[in-house]
Amino acid sequence: MTATLTGTGPLLRASLRHDGVRFAPWIAIATALSASSVLGYPWLFPDPQERAALAVAVGANPALGIIFGPAFDLATVDGFNAWRSLALAGFFTALGSILTVIRATRGQEDSGQAELLASGVLGRGSRLLSGVGLALIGSLAVGVVAGVVTGLCGGGWQSSMLLGATFTGSGWMFAGVAAVTAQLGADSRTAGSLAVGTLGILYLLRGIAYSLDAPAWTVRVNPLGWMTETRPATADQWWPLLYAATFTALCLAVASALHARRDFGQAVIAPRPGPYRGRLRTPWRLVVRLNRGAVLAWTAAFAVLGMVFGYFTTSIQDVLAKDSAVAAILAAGATTPEDLTSAFIVTILGLVGIIAAISGVQIMLRVRTEEMEDRVEPLLAGALHRTRYYGANVGLALTVPAVHVLLAGTVIAIVAAGAGIGVSLWTTVLQAAATVPAVWTVVAVAVAVVGARPRVGPAAWIGVLSSFALTLLGPTFRLPDAALAASPFWHVPVVSRDGDGPGGLLGISLVTILLLVVGFVGFRRRDLATT
Repeated sequence: MTATLTGTGPLLRASLRHDGVRFAPWIAIATALSASSVLGYPWLFPDPQERAALAVAVGANPALGIIFGPAFDLATVDGFNAWRSLALAGFFTALGSILTVIRATRGQEDSGQAELLASGVLGRGSRLLSGVGLALIGSLAVGVVAGVVTGLCGGGWQSSMLLGATFTGSGWMFAGVAAVTAQLGADSRTAGSLAVGTLGILYLLRGIAYSLDAPAWTVRVNPLGWMTETRPATADQWWPLLYAATFTALCLAVASALHARRDFGQAVIAPRPGPYRGRLRTPWRLVVRLNRGAVLAWTAAFAVLGMVFGYFTTSIQDVLAKDSAVAAILAAGATTPEDLTSAFIVTILGLVGIIAAISGVQIMLRVRTEEMEDRVEPLLAGALHRTRYYGANVGLALTVPAVHVLLAGTVIAIVAAGAGIGVSLWTTVLQAAATVPAVWTVVAVAVAVVGARPRVGPAAWIGVLSSFALTLLGPTFRLPDAALAASPFWHVPVVSRDGDGPGGLLGISLVTILLLVVGFVGFRRRDLATT
């Protein structure tokens, strides 16, 4: 056992020195989310009436419960912070852990760095343990920094530190999950997709379980549900963190057992061999072939997502009736159940659009990966023009998210329209179609970055992150319309509302065209595989 872990300490110290800074953005995101909630709440909601109005607004749109989790207490600073930060900051910390572990395990094997390390005095399990250790230390830093800063900004110390501990717990659990998927996936992309997919599914199920007031066992079997059950500021329960530590230990034990039995560079899920002779005659077919697995996985995910959200929509009026404040508003005739259901569908389709844009960004970033691995230059050395090659990638990056939004929207419409709750199938499908131009604008940001400035590859995610922050977080901080308008989803018209025209879509379509032009011109003029 000792020989297996030989060199773990020096390797971990070297990893912290060279890669530790990569966790800084996740620390900053979680800390900013929590601290801003504490600082902004007294200013935005200074009196009980406005806080009560916030509770009504949250209760009237259960889609917010899917994203943020349950609102146990919105009348206090710490309760608001727990609702706004626990789920989201935990998600981002878990995502950072996944990326860290995959990069230090399968990523090193893909690049050949692992083989170089293994040629020295290094035990078989050292790389896995050092990669997981880096993620555990990074997650701990997230929790400590976020908790301390939140306390210094005015949050209650016990609830702030417990909230930070949930961030750490989420990161630890998914460091364990990523350690397992690193042994399952044939390469870093497959392993990362498995881990991130698991995180996304559990996140969605946790939100739906609380929003639908599902049986308690649906929360108990969900690791992210354990973190929510800590209930900072209302119950301050520390014991669910023991579940997180146990889950992490079990995952690491499974990962170590799999790692000890697999061949170097191999995995449980073996890659499919290519054809004996090449059959791809066009760049479009090549691009489809390279992204086929991810596209099929995303398609299946959006079909399931549509069914889940469709079922949720059929129960929306029952969910609203359980909220006494919302029920009082309905009884007073200030609004109708149909209006609230329509608002819910618009919010859900906006969330679907943001998620769909992720697949488009991934397709564009695959262009950069192929380029840096010297597989693009041989293609362009022949008769294939740069514009044609880049156009095939851009075409797929725009087509796939559009199909996914329409697929999910159609499934939601079919399921909800048959429930007799006043949802029109055609109107819902049109609302999904109206969301597509906003998705294209987000993807176009990645097109411009990869085409013109690939050295700043992470900037390709700016469109997704800013849209998520402004569309879903912005209203909770009462940002002005001028700020919210920076998100393309703010310009999506509500199809069922009279007076909402396509003017906003025309504006973001012009922005999309401009970004596409920047991307194509940049790719045609710049050097390939430059860093």
